[in-house]
Amino acid sequence: MSSFKEAREMLLLNHDMKVINDEELLLLLDDNTSRNPEFNYENYQRFNLDEIQEPECKAEFRFNKNDIPVLAEVLGLPETFRCSQRTVANKLEGLCMLLRRTAYPCRYSDLIPRFGRPVPELSMITNCVVDYLYDNHGHRLTQWNHQIMSPPLLQKYADAVSAQGAPLNNCFGFIDGTVRPICRPVELQEVVYNGHKRVHALKFQSLTVPSGLIANLFGPVEGRKHDAGMLRDSHMLDDLELHAYSPTGQVMCVYGDRAYPLRAHLQAPFRAGARALTPAMELYNKNMSKVRTSVEWIFGDVINSFKSLDFKNYLKIGLSTIGKMYVVCAIIRNALTCMYGNQTSAFFAVEPPSVHEYFS
Repeated sequence: MSSFKEAREMLLLNHDMKVINDEELLLLLDDNTSRNPEFNYENYQRFNLDEIQEPECKAEFRFNKNDIPVLAEVLGLPETFRCSQRTVANKLEGLCMLLRRTAYPCRYSDLIPRFGRPVPELSMITNCVVDYLYDNHGHRLTQWNHQIMSPPLLQKYADAVSAQGAPLNNCFGFIDGTVRPICRPVELQEVVYNGHKRVHALKFQSLTVPSGLIANLFGPVEGRKHDAGMLRDSHMLDDLELHAYSPTGQVMCVYGDRAYPLRAHLQAPFRAGARALTPAMELYNKNMSKVRTSVEWIFGDVINSFKSLDFKNYLKIGLSTIGKMYVVCAIIRNALTCMYGNQTSAFFAVEPPSVHEYFS
């Protein structure tokens, strides 16, 4: 990199001294310019949000241009991110770097034209932002979130689910596991191999509510673990028994698929055993299945908003913070839902909280 820079400076000096003419200068400058953006990042301007057009902003960062400073504010981002080797980036640049990195599968070198920084700086700044968001906001997903699961809200969610034809009048949300394929690891392949999906993967357990938000997230766990095993490890039943009640004291429940055990706070479809299901049981399963589909919509929202999570060749155990990145993307997906809504909130006609309320 330095040799190209020194050569260009020498050519410009020779041109000023009339040693070479204009045509020779242009020809020699072209010969002494790297075609790899990783080595000529200095030719690009540093990031400036004001210079980006609205359509570009929405496509690259998923948020409207005017909403990115709002997001940085509610997330409580520091004015600057300072890396271990003293690289400094302001909060908007750091946030946009993370959003751009996760929006589509890309290499850090692909970000150079947008941010005008070398690859090591792009990597370190992005990781600083990921660590900050996980450390300061991860609890909103990994612990029981009273902001969006208070007793009055649980009753509101249950009423919305019931209004869509669900037989249960106390079901406030839906629980399910999602399999996220990863690159085949060198070691412990059998541990992360999911026989049902036939991929090497990590798994996450999500609890979603009718406002379109991910209310709770557990993981990652190894891809071979059963959903019932994740439920046990997450202690979700303990949280439900402690917190899941209406303002009048009624037991509130979540609904899962046949992989989950039946409990007062956890309901599942009727299972066909020695006897065939009655028409009433089949109708119950059918009506609950219609509303439970919303959990799959929200899984899709996360992946569609952050396509890098769906590119398994980049997701390598030991080289990528896969679990932390998924949690951070889920947090940002909740912010997107708070600002713009989603299919789930529209289906149940439940407005999500404002982004200020969610991150308060």
